[in-house]
Amino acid sequence: MSTNPGRHPEDDGTIGRFPFVGRDRELDRVLRALARPPAVVIIEGEAGAGKTRLIAEATAALTARGRRVLTGTCHPLREPLPYGPVLDALRGLTGPLPAADTMDPAAAHLAPYLPNLASALPAPSGAAPRGRLRRFRLVQAVRALLAALGPVVVVVDDTHWADPATRELLLILARDPVPGLGLVIACRSEELRRSGAPVLGAEYRRPLGVDGVDLTLAPLAESDVRGLAADVLGPDAARALGDTLFERSAGLPLVVEEDLITLSEQARSEGTQGTERYAAALERQGVPRSLREAVEARVGQLSPQAVAVTEAAAVLAVPAEESLLAEVAALEPETAARALLDALDAAVLIEVGTAPTRYGLRHALARRAVYESVQGPRRQRLHRQAVRALERLPSPPLVQIAHHTRALGDRAGWLVQAQAAAEQALELGDQGIATEMLQDVLADSALDDAGRARAAWTLSRLASHSVDYRPALASLRRTVSDTRLPVPVRGQVRLTLGLLLMNQAGDLRNGRREAELAVRELASIPELAACGMAALSMPGSDCPFAEDLAWIERAERTAADSADDAVRSILRASRITLQAVAADPAVWDRVAELPRHAEHPEIARQSARAMVATGYLMGHMGHDRRAAALLDECLGLARESGSPLMTAQCKAYLLQYAWWRGEWEGLEERIDALRGEVQGAPVAQRELVLLSSRLAAARGRRAEAMEGFDAFTEHEEQAGWQLMWWQGAVGLARLRLSGGDPAGAWEALAPALDAYGRKGVWTVAAGLVPLAVEIALALGREDTARQVADALERGAGGTDALEWGSGHADAPAARAELLLTRGLLLRGDDPAGAATAFEAARGVYEEIGRPYEALLAAERAACSGPDSADRSAGALTAVAEAFAALGAESDAERCRKALRDLGFGRPSTRGRRGYGDRLSPRETQIARLVAGGATNKDIAQALFLSPRTVEHHVASALRKLKVADRDEVGAALRVLDDGEAATP
Repeated sequence: MSTNPGRHPEDDGTIGRFPFVGRDRELDRVLRALARPPAVVIIEGEAGAGKTRLIAEATAALTARGRRVLTGTCHPLREPLPYGPVLDALRGLTGPLPAADTMDPAAAHLAPYLPNLASALPAPSGAAPRGRLRRFRLVQAVRALLAALGPVVVVVDDTHWADPATRELLLILARDPVPGLGLVIACRSEELRRSGAPVLGAEYRRPLGVDGVDLTLAPLAESDVRGLAADVLGPDAARALGDTLFERSAGLPLVVEEDLITLSEQARSEGTQGTERYAAALERQGVPRSLREAVEARVGQLSPQAVAVTEAAAVLAVPAEESLLAEVAALEPETAARALLDALDAAVLIEVGTAPTRYGLRHALARRAVYESVQGPRRQRLHRQAVRALERLPSPPLVQIAHHTRALGDRAGWLVQAQAAAEQALELGDQGIATEMLQDVLADSALDDAGRARAAWTLSRLASHSVDYRPALASLRRTVSDTRLPVPVRGQVRLTLGLLLMNQAGDLRNGRREAELAVRELASIPELAACGMAALSMPGSDCPFAEDLAWIERAERTAADSADDAVRSILRASRITLQAVAADPAVWDRVAELPRHAEHPEIARQSARAMVATGYLMGHMGHDRRAAALLDECLGLARESGSPLMTAQCKAYLLQYAWWRGEWEGLEERIDALRGEVQGAPVAQRELVLLSSRLAAARGRRAEAMEGFDAFTEHEEQAGWQLMWWQGAVGLARLRLSGGDPAGAWEALAPALDAYGRKGVWTVAAGLVPLAVEIALALGREDTARQVADALERGAGGTDALEWGSGHADAPAARAELLLTRGLLLRGDDPAGAATAFEAARGVYEEIGRPYEALLAAERAACSGPDSADRSAGALTAVAEAFAALGAESDAERCRKALRDLGFGRPSTRGRRGYGDRLSPRETQIARLVAGGATNKDIAQALFLSPRTVEHHVASALRKLKVADRDEVGAALRVLDDGEAATP
């Protein structure tokens, strides 16, 4: 018999409070991350793993340090309210707030949702927004309030139950957090595995400058379980029961705590303790005992009235006020009040929230255990009583009513309630729950044709705005195959499917096929048909540019009488994109006229789409500075409108401009940091693959570059993105040509030439024509080279490469490429003319602001002119040094080899200098390539060395750096560089 019975978990005044064990390291990591805002902390673990307890400990520690912590929780059954869990967290704001006149006026839109804070928020102006606009304004308002609060931690628990709108908001906050924000997201890993979707709707990687940590809570160790038992039951009982407790719980904290609560309650009720009694109690619970049995045992100790209240709470499924629990349980108010106190005292029910206080089961597992223990007839009666009680509320919660109606087996009633719930959710701007309800409705075979048409129509409008396009894609495919739908409705759904395939899934070929079918099915709805035509005018395919123009002209004629501003904005954005492809100088004026802050979200979105397209395409034309400024502006608008897709594209394109500007230092790290942000944005993902491959090629990592270019080209060609895939073909062909394989280079490039021959717009194909001319000349196909050069000159609108301006196209990059092709064609017969053309091209690239391209042109000029060898050597030396300073080691070595071929830089006849244990310059060069990930074959090709020589230098470098593995070379070089920097 133990003389130290330990303590009951309620002794400190907090029901179910146990010692915090086994999570000190995780707590420290969370606190350290949140100490350096902005920060994003993601905590995963199975149900009962202790996520909520870890958050509670972190909250206590942060509060003690003066940090403000706001907490919201997601529930499996909820009413439509966009971003409800985040708004719940904001309702917990206490203490003084910043003055209203210092806040962003956007915060005023929170007043209807945070009545306790309305007086402290800026005064609203204008009419209250509705539908999607309301949701758009809420994003701005939440960000505005968080920014005004300064350092604040927002916790959202149980995000595996988050609706798509809440996930979208969390994704926006995580990708672009306001200064001082600490965001903590907790979710069940098993629920995520079941749904197949990451917690934020897409794989997430923190942006540069955002701290944080990802935690997956493992089960407790056996020693931790014993520690808990010793604290609650005493050391003797812990020694006797530790093995059993650990075996039964598998280290899951929630199950351990349930066991310990059961045992401690028995000790308290019987007034005695002892290992024998404890062991007998565990034996009675069964081995292994499930959480269900533990909950049922505790509920069984309650009075009948308390059981009735508990069962009502389980059936309601969401925390409820006392009056609602009483009505569902069919108890008089006073009786229900006493029963509720009994259930609270027994820790079966807990208080949830304040003003008004609501009550529910301690966790979802407990709710499920109680619900499934209720016998069928009584469960049905409780659902009927829940429907009656909920319908009498001032604002009936339609989602809950639909849930209970369905549980009663009333299909007809459920269809009515579900459609009403979906319409209510849509009116409130909660697209996530509306989509879920509509998908359920459409899956029911009892739905009549009119209801099916209405539900499908609404769903198609919602699907394209989903955070994760994959579930929406599957839903649309199921819907469009429904032969009971009216043809125009099927056209609406099909158009949305086509747009989703093109814009988010990256499948242009199949997306265009669906859009063409949709245009025919939408013949009776001209405005929607025009939107389909506008989608088909997008110039990504390899159809002639004249066909693209024909589609947009047809769309404009079809919608000529439309008064719908949203439709007009779609057509305007498509027309501007085509102007950009054609390098029309008037495109800048059209972009300047776009509304930047339209009240209608679709108009704002289309403005951003036109700006992104122009910023991307006009950069390829050579308007780098102006296009980059436009993308910067658009990035701000995309963030403001809460568009993750547009934000990702802007960020990826801006990294392309960093490449062009020669800002290569740390560019790989910036690309890696952005990869996690652009999941779900296929165009941005492809841009990063392309950019990484270009960097790898310039750094001398040929194998990596070849693999990247090859994968990019294959994917783009299969998906039908002819306007983009040529960039991968150019990279692949350039590597093959530099490797001495002009035939292989032509094989890689020829399909791209054919595609652009069909397209008829050459100005956007940066790098394609000069490389094609160079390869053709290397193969002895001079006629082909001249034909390709002529195609560029005709397509660019110029009649003379050196006297640009007689055409209508405004493409400085195309002008530079015409000069390069002129130089390549003159190089054999007129070296002086070739050098002049190359030098002119260098000047154009410098004016544009592309140092790498300028150096490539300068290298050609130095190798082509009739000047003396000394002058050529001087020019080549300067170019090689500039390449090396930029980080283009492969290009620098090519210049050095050319110098050696000219007779410069040969080894001294006095013998090789000895470096002893220090790295020689060649070994240093090779070691840096190794650290960058280059293989021996890459290095041999980049430095024009034999593989055996490279093997010798690598082995020598590893020995001198005192490392055994190539992976350790980078760290050793950093130590060496730091030491040299510290030496006076």
